[in-house]
Amino acid sequence: MPSLRDAARGRILFGGDYNPEQWPEEVWEDDARLMKEAGVNSVTLGVFSWAKIEPRPGAREFGWLDRLMDLMHAHGIGVVLATPTASPPPWMGARHPETLPRTEDGSVVWYGSRQQFCASSPVYRRYAAALTEDLAARYADHPALTVWHINNEYCTHCWCDETAAHFRRWLRSRYVTVDALNEAWGTAFWSQRYDSWTEILPPRKAQYMKNPAQVLDFKRFTSDALMECYVAERDIVARHSPRVPVTTNFMPLWSGQDAWAWAAQEDIVSVDIYPDPRDPQGGQYNAMLADMTRSQAAGPWMLMEQAAGPVNWRGVNHPKPEGLNRLWSLQAVARGADAVCYFQWRQSRQGSEKFHSGMLTHAGEQGRTFREIKRLGAELLTLGPAVGGGDVPADVAILHDWDSWWAGSQEGRPSSLLDYAEVVQRWHRALWENGVVTDFARPDADLSRFKAVAVPHLYLLDDASIDNLVAYAQGGGTLVCGFFSGVADVDDRIRPGGMDERLRDLFGIRTLHEWWPLEAGETVECEGFEGTLWSEELEAAEGTEVVAAYRAGELAGLPAVLRRGRARYLSTLPEPAALRGLLGDVVREAGVAPVLAGLPDGVEAVRRGGLLFLLQHGRDTVTVPVAGSYEDLLTGRTVEDRVELGRHGVAVLRSTAP
Repeated sequence: MPSLRDAARGRILFGGDYNPEQWPEEVWEDDARLMKEAGVNSVTLGVFSWAKIEPRPGAREFGWLDRLMDLMHAHGIGVVLATPTASPPPWMGARHPETLPRTEDGSVVWYGSRQQFCASSPVYRRYAAALTEDLAARYADHPALTVWHINNEYCTHCWCDETAAHFRRWLRSRYVTVDALNEAWGTAFWSQRYDSWTEILPPRKAQYMKNPAQVLDFKRFTSDALMECYVAERDIVARHSPRVPVTTNFMPLWSGQDAWAWAAQEDIVSVDIYPDPRDPQGGQYNAMLADMTRSQAAGPWMLMEQAAGPVNWRGVNHPKPEGLNRLWSLQAVARGADAVCYFQWRQSRQGSEKFHSGMLTHAGEQGRTFREIKRLGAELLTLGPAVGGGDVPADVAILHDWDSWWAGSQEGRPSSLLDYAEVVQRWHRALWENGVVTDFARPDADLSRFKAVAVPHLYLLDDASIDNLVAYAQGGGTLVCGFFSGVADVDDRIRPGGMDERLRDLFGIRTLHEWWPLEAGETVECEGFEGTLWSEELEAAEGTEVVAAYRAGELAGLPAVLRRGRARYLSTLPEPAALRGLLGDVVREAGVAPVLAGLPDGVEAVRRGGLLFLLQHGRDTVTVPVAGSYEDLLTGRTVEDRVELGRHGVAVLRSTAP
C-alpha cells in the first residue's frame, strides 16, 4: 500500500493549497518562482475547481490544469491533486435540486457557498464519480502527481427523503428485522414502536426530545454515508494510479466522522489544525491534535492545512505573533508530521476567505509572513533527511471513541455543560504539562504496549471494550478512569447499577447512588483539591482505597477518588493543577518518565527518530538543561549540557556522543 513515506521520499512536504484559477495566468510564473524561493515542494491543486473543470454538465476543460501541472513539475514541485467534489457548481443545484441537502426542519441548503451536497444523492454521486474518473485518467501518469486528495473536509449533514431511504437501507443491514431495531432503540417508550421500515425517518425536527438511540444511529450512518462517497472516489483514482497514496483531510476533533474507521480507509491520514493564536493553551491543543492524528495514522501523518497568520471565521481574528507559526509547525514535525502545509499559498483578493491569511499575504514577498515562511522552508529542507519517517515513542494512551461522544452529547443528559472534547483536552493537557507524550487509542484496541492508559470520559462502552479494560488492568497495566464512564451499552441503554458491574468491581465501587453534576463555575471541595463540572455519590467496596474524599456539601465524607490495585477512578474533574498532579502520580507509578526532566515552564520536549525537539511556548528567554553534547540541526552549532531558547524558540538536537 502506498504511504506518506513514498510521497515524501525522505523530505518533509512543505506547501499548501494553491488556487490559481483565482488569478490571471501571468501570475502563475511568479508564484512558481516564489514557491521555489520559499522552499515549497508540494502544492494542492483543484480542491474547489469543479465549476472551472466542468462549467456545464458533461463539459471538460482541463487545459488550464494541464498547464499548471506542467509548470509545477518544471519547477520541481509535486502536486497533491484533489477531486473537486466538495463544492458542486451552481448548475447542479439549479438543474438537480434533489442533490441539495435538507436541514432537520426540511429547509433547503442552497448553493452559493460550498459543500452543498447530499451524500446520499445518487445524482451527486454519479456526477462526482464521472468527474473523478476523467481526472484520474488524465493525470494518473503525470510526473508531478504525488498524492490524491479526495474531496475536502467532509462535513455535510442531510435529512432529506433520499437520505431517509439510504438510512433505512443502512438500518436493515445493521438490524435485519424491525423487531430488532425496536429493541435496540427502546421504542416502547413514548409509543414509538415501528411496524415497518417505511415508517422510519431520520431524526428530523420534533415536538420534544428525539429518541437518543435513533439519533446515535443517525450519526453512525452519516459518518458511513460520507465515507461511502470517499471510498467510491478513492477506488477510482487508485485503479488508475495504484502506487499514488490517497488521503482526505480531517477537521480537528470533528464529531461528524468516526476518524478511527476513516483512517483505516486512507493511505495517508491528514488533518487541518487551526489553534487560536490568542489561546494560552494553543500549543497544547496543537500537540493533542498531532497526537490524535499520529495515532490514527499509526505513524507519520500530514498537516494538510494550518494558517500562516489570522483566519477569517472567529469573532476576532488575530495574527500569529512572530515565531509562533514556526513553533507550531515544528511542533507538528516533532509529533510525527512528515508534511507541513497551509491554506493557502496566495491570499485571496475576493471571496469569503479574502481575510484568511496565506503563505504569501496581501503584503507580498516583502511581508513578515513570507519572510517567516522562507525561513521555515529552509529549516524543513534541512530536517527532512534526519527526521522523515521517524517514530514518536509514547508509553501512555488516552482512550477516545466517537460512539461514546455521539451518545453522551445528546439532549436529556444530567448536564449540558459536560463537553466531551473539553474533558479530553483537559486530561491531555495534564499529561502534556507532565512532559509525557501520549498516543490515542480506541477502547477495544490492543493496549498491552502502554504502561498507563487514561480514560477521560467514555459514557458508552460496549462489552468487548469493557472486557479489554479489565484485562489490561488485571494484566498489570495502570488504568485511570474519569467520571460518568461505562454508563451505557452500545444501544445507549443504561447498564444496571448506572455503571457496568465489571467496571464497578475493577474500581472498587460498591454502589453508584447518584450523579451530581455541578453548575457553571461551581466547585466541590475535596481532600487536597477542588473538583469542577461533575461529582458522584459513590459507596466504596470493602478493601478499596479512598485516595481523596469530598469534604463539603451533600457528598461530604464520600469518596471522590478511588483506587483498587492499579486501577483508579476519578468521580469529578479536578481543577487543572490538581489533575496534573493526580495524573503525574499515576504515570510515575507506572514507570513513565517525562521526555526530559527539569524543563522550565512552557518548554516542551519530544523525541522523534533519535532527535530531541525542544520547543519554547513562552515569550521569555530560558535555559534548558540537557545532559551531553548535541548538534542543533537548525543552527549547525554544537551545544553542551544546556540550550538557550528565546521567544517561541526551537532546537532540534542530535546526540554527538560516540
